Amino acid sequence: MAFHINLSLTLLFFFSTLHSLFAAFTPTDNYLLNCGSNTNATFFSIRSFLGDSSHQGSTFLSTDRSIPLSDANPSPDSPELYHTARIFPSGSSSSYKLSVTSKQQHTHFLRLHFAPFKSPGFDLLSAKFHVLVNGFSVMNSFSTDSIVVKEFTLRINDPVLEISFVPSKSSGFGFVNAIEVFSAPNDYIIDQGTKLVIPNSVKSFSNLSSQVLETVHRINIGGLRLTPFNDTLWRTWFVDDEYLLLKGAAKRAVTTDPPNYQRGGASREIAPDNVYMTAQEMNRDHQELQARFNISWGFPVGSKPVLHLVRLHFCDIVSTSLNQLYFNVFINDYLAFRDVDLSGLTFHVLASPLYIDFVAESDHSGMLRISVGPSDLSNPSRANALLNGVEIMRIMNPVSSKVGSRKKHVIWIVVGSVLGSLVFLCLLVLCGLCLCRRNAKTKNSESTWTPLRRFRGSSISRTTEGTVSSNGYQTLRISFAEIQSGTNNFDKSLIIGVGGFGMVFKGSLKDNTKVAVKRGVPGSRQGLPEFLSEITILSKIRHRHLVSLVGYCEEQSEMILVYEYMDKGPLKSHLYGSTNRPLSWKQRLKVCIGAARGLHYLHTGSSQGIIHRDIKSTNILLDDDYEAKVADFGLSRSGPCIDETHVSTGVKGSFGYLDPEYFRRQQLTDKSDVYSFGVVLFEVLCARPAVDPLLVREQVNLAEWAIEWQKKGMLDQVIDPNIADQVKPCSLKKFAETAEKCCADYGVDRPTMGDVLWNLEHVLQLQESGPLDKPEETYGDATGSGTSRQGPSSGSNTYRDNGDGSSGIINSSQVFSQLMTNAGR
Repeated sequence: MAFHINLSLTLLFFFSTLHSLFAAFTPTDNYLLNCGSNTNATFFSIRSFLGDSSHQGSTFLSTDRSIPLSDANPSPDSPELYHTARIFPSGSSSSYKLSVTSKQQHTHFLRLHFAPFKSPGFDLLSAKFHVLVNGFSVMNSFSTDSIVVKEFTLRINDPVLEISFVPSKSSGFGFVNAIEVFSAPNDYIIDQGTKLVIPNSVKSFSNLSSQVLETVHRINIGGLRLTPFNDTLWRTWFVDDEYLLLKGAAKRAVTTDPPNYQRGGASREIAPDNVYMTAQEMNRDHQELQARFNISWGFPVGSKPVLHLVRLHFCDIVSTSLNQLYFNVFINDYLAFRDVDLSGLTFHVLASPLYIDFVAESDHSGMLRISVGPSDLSNPSRANALLNGVEIMRIMNPVSSKVGSRKKHVIWIVVGSVLGSLVFLCLLVLCGLCLCRRNAKTKNSESTWTPLRRFRGSSISRTTEGTVSSNGYQTLRISFAEIQSGTNNFDKSLIIGVGGFGMVFKGSLKDNTKVAVKRGVPGSRQGLPEFLSEITILSKIRHRHLVSLVGYCEEQSEMILVYEYMDKGPLKSHLYGSTNRPLSWKQRLKVCIGAARGLHYLHTGSSQGIIHRDIKSTNILLDDDYEAKVADFGLSRSGPCIDETHVSTGVKGSFGYLDPEYFRRQQLTDKSDVYSFGVVLFEVLCARPAVDPLLVREQVNLAEWAIEWQKKGMLDQVIDPNIADQVKPCSLKKFAETAEKCCADYGVDRPTMGDVLWNLEHVLQLQESGPLDKPEETYGDATGSGTSRQGPSSGSNTYRDNGDGSSGIINSSQVFSQLMTNAGR
């Protein structure tokens, strides 16, 4: 099936690429400028950019004090277009002036290319400036340390389009490497039919064409990455994998038949064939999901509430007849379009493309969420929903809203910048004084982890929210050459695992230290958040039961993480599905205790703590002595602040282990990890996967199935036969109670990881010292009357983790486990 899908994707990619070459759009206005150069440069082998220092190109540039600049040491991998730049020093009134067709107020695309480099006299990485279009500011205090392409869609009301680059401070400068200005198709932005999505209501939104739109995301849902070479408007479309909130809820749909374009629907300029020939549809193959569920994506857009144009692309490539597909569309969890019937919207033609425009405001979460799911009109046996493409554009103020002349606008920007700087300095001084006072009071307190900063000259893409500092983590850097040598050039025979991030290789460093090398897909931005999260967390914490980060590599468009090597591999491989000898019951208990210690430290090791978000048996690794260590922190998040109860975030995790409350409410707490760990406990006991779709319905989900047997008092009937004669009833009873309470439907009813750890220690004591055939109540239980030996639950002490994996005892006047009572806390 996977081979068939990949082959289909490749074929449609090839044929639609050929089609795009022969059916290119011809804009009325078309300016492509190679800034700072006197020669032309090609881009993606299909477009020629005119040197703005050449005789013809200089006519578009005012000559007052702008400076052409060349990169003395250009990277051989970077496009020729980015080897030069035009500099605009402070005090310069230079600008680009381009004549445009304005009689009918045409919509135009404006793309600005920024690729900073260092050259004698100018370090473009330090530039900070504003960009104005006909006096209207489209970019404020912009700076970058990596390649960025900014795209705007705007309607031009004047016969001349003037683009200016104004430094943010008197000693600064602005720059640009390339400029594209060209006419958009007449129907690219229209005022009719746009829906404004607000709480409990959907209204019409007018005058969309008069807005300035900044492109934030352009996504080919279910398909491959598309470059300007594959698009008649020379756009780039990214894949949707990293934005899917629950990957298992969706599956790719692909067709090799070209779309049936209809008048009044979408055209190849609205989106290329490739977008409409691929989609994500509901994955109904997962039996543990109910028939009615949504596919959801989360797109980062910044935490400041701003209106966005959300353009959704649809093409029914999954139905075999008309009126089969009915679904609902949600934006930010609000119903945006009920009972969408694509065949009805496309004049009763299947596989006919269309798009629907919505306007929605982002919220303080920094995430704009889009979901599709079956409607009430859906046939339950064929319930489905799909989505082919997404474009998100930030709505700025109208171009016509400029106040006064350009010079007046520039003056106000400069004055505003100065006043803003003074206010910022005052606030900085006050914050410094407060921080000093706080540090004096908490001199001996534990420090918290710091966020990562940006790379210099990084291969990380333009949409990165944060990247790795080249300073704070310098000691962790490992050269690509050393990693390449240590893995025999990534020899496939050394592969020891495959995950969502990429391949994992066994390797060794120069000092013969054995390591595990996790290599992201070279050149891909997919997995970047996981890469950053791993470095952020593991470079700041050390614990005996957390896998240590040895180093990382970020060279040559690579994202590589290097860990200590765990000889025995994942816990899962010692429970089922491999040739490894099954672990004994005592070994399993010690593994669970070790993993619980690591998680407990993760949750409590700082003021906020860290939530893992992907606890499962494949992320608990064993060393040569079968010591357990928690691994894979790519999805981890900082916990809530002291005055907060949860973290609002998109749902991430693995099927079968995912906290149902987190899935429903998208509110993350450390109790989400507790739920996942409870599933692992049942997995350890029963030696079967968390989800097995090949089993009958009631057995598919391990946690639900095991809890049903637990409620019957017959859990001993379904435990792993390999350990059935090793488990003492008192030990099993306590272990099962612990696992069951971990898997409670609501987080408030679940124990903390400290409580879980304490009870697992008790389980081990019962196993080692309790009678083989007596229940727990008669032996060492605080709730019973046995006095043969005092277990952990009967004393006045509680467990403490010292951070290095060792434990201690803290005196307490009233310490008991919430697991000892049915009511919990």
